[in-house]
Amino acid sequence: MNKKVLFAVLALALAMMACGVPSLPGLTGGPLFQDDFGGFDQNWGTGTDSDSSVEYVNSGLNMQVYQTNYFVWSTPNDEDYTNIHIEVTAQNNSSDPNSAFGVICNQGIPSTNYYYFAVTANGQYAIARGAVAKDDFFMTGNNEWADSDLIPQNAASYQIGADCGNGVLTLYVNGQQVASVNDATYTSGAVGLFTWSDEKNSGANVTFDDFIVTELK
Repeated sequence: MNKKVLFAVLALALAMMACGVPSLPGLTGGPLFQDDFGGFDQNWGTGTDSDSSVEYVNSGLNMQVYQTNYFVWSTPNDEDYTNIHIEVTAQNNSSDPNSAFGVICNQGIPSTNYYYFAVTANGQYAIARGAVAKDDFFMTGNNEWADSDLIPQNAASYQIGADCGNGVLTLYVNGQQVASVNDATYTSGAVGLFTWSDEKNSGANVTFDDFIVTELK
């Protein structure tokens, strides 16, 4: 996959939800933010154009990408989070197994400064750092996509988790740790979700559900 991507920045919404649920293992307190995408509070940035679509569909946040090598994201609010764990369910309806999807953390200003945790349906992954006017840097796989047997190929859905804080970035898939790296370039920022197309037009189609952000211990 070409790491020189085009970025589509969606509008930031200013609302925030707060609901109490039991704390997750390894975390403390209730969630800092959660969304099952099924309520009346539609906080995430949405929109559709000739390049991509991000819309609420069937109690989920659906992302489709029509261009090749195109990266689209959305965020739920303008809140800065520090030392967090993120979980989300990604339902993969992509026709291209090289399409990538996952979570964003510590997004700052400019909005191209962030970390992202990506997986593909062909069993590849990356923990990466974006920066303004630079190619994305994959901190795993010697700056290339890496393979993992822990990522089931062509699954209908993936549970993606990410630790983002205390100078450590860790990717989980279906509750199993896939990779971990040390980096403290960005220490706080916004959270989000993304979908990234490869070489097939209209090949990326992912619906996200049950998004939760919890504080790390």
